[in-house]
Amino acid sequence: VLYFAFWLWMVWHCLRTEPDRFLWLWVLFVVQGVGPVLYFFLRYLPSTDLRPPSFFRRWTRGRELARLETAAVQIGNPHQYIQWGDLLREVGRYEEAGNAYDRALKKDALNLQALWGAAQVATVRKLHERTRDLTRQILDKDPQYKFGDVSLAHGKALIELGERDAAAAHFEQHVRRWRHPEAVYLLASLCAERGNRQAARDHLQSVLHDINGSPAAIARKHGRWKSRAKQLLRKLPIA
Repeated sequence: VLYFAFWLWMVWHCLRTEPDRFLWLWVLFVVQGVGPVLYFFLRYLPSTDLRPPSFFRRWTRGRELARLETAAVQIGNPHQYIQWGDLLREVGRYEEAGNAYDRALKKDALNLQALWGAAQVATVRKLHERTRDLTRQILDKDPQYKFGDVSLAHGKALIELGERDAAAAHFEQHVRRWRHPEAVYLLASLCAERGNRQAARDHLQSVLHDINGSPAAIARKHGRWKSRAKQLLRKLPIA
C-alpha cells in the first residue's frame, strides 16, 4: 500500500510539472520498483525546496546557535544579531529570531538585512501589517533589494490585508521589473477578481510562456505556478 501511494505521488507530480513527462511516465509505469525511486531523486527532489524538519536542524546546529548567541551578547553589533537571527529563523525558532532582528534594529534602524529578516519572520507568523511596513521601509531605501523578493513579499502582504487595489497597482509595477511566476499569477488573479478578464488572460499566457521557455530545472521549480495558471485560464470566460 505504501509503495502504491508513493508511486501515485510520483505520477501525479510528473503529470503536473515534468516537461519530459512522457519519458518519465514510461519509466514510472514500466520500471516497477526502481522507477519511482529514480524519479524521486532525479526529478522530484531537485524541483523542490525540501528541507530537513526544523527539530532536526535545531538538533544538528545547536552548537552553532550557542556560538552565535554568545557573539551577539558579547560583541553586540547589528551584524552579530543578524547572524544569530538568521540561524534561529532557519531552525524554525521564529519568535526568538524576531527578537534578535529587533535587537539589531535598535542599534541600526535602517539596516536592510535586519529589516528583511524581521519581515520574513513576520510573514511566517502571519503578522501581515508588520510584513507590509517592514518591506515598505526596505523598498523605500532600496527598491532592488533581494532582486524582487522583498517586493513580492510586500505585494503578498497587501493581498492578505485585503488591500487588493494597492496590491494590483504594486504587482503591475513589480512584473515590469521582475518576472516572478508567482507575482504574475497573483496579478492575473487580481485582474480576474476586478472583472478585467482579458488582462488576466494575457498575464496567465505570459507566465506560461515564461515557464515553458525557461531551462528544464527552472520549469520544474515553477511547476506549481504553471499548473495554477492553466487552471485559472480554463476558468476564465472567453471574452
